[in-house]
Amino acid sequence: MLDQSTIEKIADELVEAGRTRTPVPRLTARYPEMTVEDSYQVQNLWRKRSEENGRKLVGRKIGLTSRAMQMATGITEPDYGIIFDDMVLENGCTVQWEKYTHPRIEVELAFKLGRDITGPNATIFDVLDATEYVVPALEILDSRIEMEGRTIVDTISDNAAMGAMVVGGNPVRPADVDLRWIPAILYKNQTVEETGVGAGVLNHPAAGVYWLANKIAAHGDGLKAGEIILAGSFTRPMWVYEGDTVVADYGRLGTVTCRFE
Repeated sequence: MLDQSTIEKIADELVEAGRTRTPVPRLTARYPEMTVEDSYQVQNLWRKRSEENGRKLVGRKIGLTSRAMQMATGITEPDYGIIFDDMVLENGCTVQWEKYTHPRIEVELAFKLGRDITGPNATIFDVLDATEYVVPALEILDSRIEMEGRTIVDTISDNAAMGAMVVGGNPVRPADVDLRWIPAILYKNQTVEETGVGAGVLNHPAAGVYWLANKIAAHGDGLKAGEIILAGSFTRPMWVYEGDTVVADYGRLGTVTCRFE
């Protein structure tokens, strides 16, 4: 495990990398002894630094929950990160491509919590009972660490590669729809690039949410009423470039769209 001074050094590097849009060299190449616990300490300190700079936590993201994503990254366990207020974008927005490093798009469902969820024994039924509504979302992945050869230790330290999210479509209550069968067709410039259904996320999109509640309970933390939880992608990440228009069609749940300029 890394000492505290090294943890602080890495967190400060990542804050600066986010400001300059210049990724730092891969952490596991420089610190091969670095553990998953170290990486969450880095993320927590990065979160503290960000909050000191005026950012406000409004939710969490869960990553690497689907087989598609695990195969795409070579990483076999989920991770999680922080969503700040300035990361939540409106449907139909224009996104400045240069604001992100290696931006990619994922198709997800977002859970808006009406009540707290506290681990370590939370279940899928707790999640469904606590959820005010579920709504379609796109996640914009960002990278503050070089991507080649990344492991889960690098990804967690990098706030699980969270860049921003675009929320749209039609909110639904969990009891009103089978979330396992929510479809998504992902278009880039009018061409279908990816398709998937909600069951691709741990067999049920809510499964990642209770996994997260139980995971952070070990650190004395919990999911709070009012937070929005990105439950994980059920398609592979799609690269985007300047000039690209992205549309995700979720059937009865509507569409989410953004354009990169």
